[in-house]
Amino acid sequence: MSARPSINIAGAGPGGLASAMLLAAKGFDVQVFERRSRVGGRTSYIVDGDFKFDAGPTFFLFPQLLEEIFAEAGADLNEEVEMVRLDPQYRLVFEDGPTLDATPDLDQMEREIAKISEADAANVKKFMAENAWKLEKLSPVLQKPFNGLADFIDPSLFSALPAVRPWASLDQDLKRHFKDPRTRLAFSFQSKYLGMSPYRCPSLFSILSGLEYEYGVYHPIGGCSAVSEAMARVAQRMGVKIHLDEPVEQLIFDGGKKKVAGVKTKSGEHRADAMFINADFARAMHRLVPEGMLKRWGEKKIETKSFSCSTFMLYLGIDKVYEDLPHHTICMSKDYEGNLDDIENQHRLSADPSFYVQNACVTDRSLAPEGQSTLYILLPCSHQHENIDWSVEGPRYRELALDRLKLIGLDDVRGHIVCETMITPADWDTDYEIHKGAVFNLAHNIGQLLHNRPRNRFEELDGVYLTGGGTHPGSGLPVIYESARISSNLAAKDFALA
Repeated sequence: MSARPSINIAGAGPGGLASAMLLAAKGFDVQVFERRSRVGGRTSYIVDGDFKFDAGPTFFLFPQLLEEIFAEAGADLNEEVEMVRLDPQYRLVFEDGPTLDATPDLDQMEREIAKISEADAANVKKFMAENAWKLEKLSPVLQKPFNGLADFIDPSLFSALPAVRPWASLDQDLKRHFKDPRTRLAFSFQSKYLGMSPYRCPSLFSILSGLEYEYGVYHPIGGCSAVSEAMARVAQRMGVKIHLDEPVEQLIFDGGKKKVAGVKTKSGEHRADAMFINADFARAMHRLVPEGMLKRWGEKKIETKSFSCSTFMLYLGIDKVYEDLPHHTICMSKDYEGNLDDIENQHRLSADPSFYVQNACVTDRSLAPEGQSTLYILLPCSHQHENIDWSVEGPRYRELALDRLKLIGLDDVRGHIVCETMITPADWDTDYEIHKGAVFNLAHNIGQLLHNRPRNRFEELDGVYLTGGGTHPGSGLPVIYESARISSNLAAKDFALA
């Protein structure tokens, strides 16, 4: 071991970049190897002519967590990236009516929910108060590792049990507060941040809507990719070496054992005292670990696991600005539950899918030329499955997506498209190296949470730590950043740098 412990990181996604910052701050010598030409992974950007789009996440939640990571690295997030808090946070359009503008002003939010149900509106503040209590109880659980049964012997975990209600789905839990299914959807569609249905997602994830209303929904000027670029800048100022266009081709094992001693890339061998894997977990296990070496997370075992949904994407450059459309709009299919069944169980494409549109230029004019704008259109859909041939279905689904925009008042989009990029689950799989194109990673069911998820100090390879959506606590930007903090703290403890 060198005087200054060294760590290689595979992948410059949000988890890898946050880990790089934290590890450098703790005294490690850090190198990051990224196969693409820019940092960020799915939280990077797409450029088409003079238009710039976030590739993946567009909701920026709970910036306080990332502020803490920047502070530990000796930087200020708000000096690096301008953040705008959105109000309304988003517009919710129900295909069978009504339309709600979700706002952190709870008095106004009661009036919005009253468009659906006066009785449900009366319970909004009670629900928010319970969520604040739940978040307080669960935060310590989401901030610690679960590397074995001993980690369950913790007062914070026992204290959180009344808030978890593991027997209930998110929708079932919300029935205690709201009778109308549309109201429940207004406070549970956030399960889509995890790639799950509110009818299957564990009830503990009601904290996602609580985070929105308590701490805000933000837009970083320049897009969420601007946050990734800021993280890379800070990491490089701290001495982190980031190698772009340099994928990890294989892991170097010490004497044929399970101890990872380095990585091999196109520039040669890079040995280090430890390894962080931020690449898509399942794809990394398939590509980097010899067959038969892993028992719990070997290739055959991974194929028995549940994976999240995927997304069909259109990124459109538009020669006008839709000033009356808010920054975020979510349209709920009339048959929302049937749409989710098509995605999760039947693996077929719905005739009337729900969809999401980001109209970022009403907030951020930097993303398009003057008088023009970007539209980011997302349709949740099945991950890769033999039922769906995207070479055939892609063009058809593109037409369906554009037709569906009429539900949110966009009747003329086809006539204003300047440029266009389409990404299907097949593209997520092959171009972005995401197993099955499952963009939210392993599903977040009870059987795949806490110690049942691949562990932050990876249990099957020595000297390997995981960060990103495939490990604890899970997917979504705030918890991915938290995974970086958990894993970097474990590494610092293991190397006596804590």
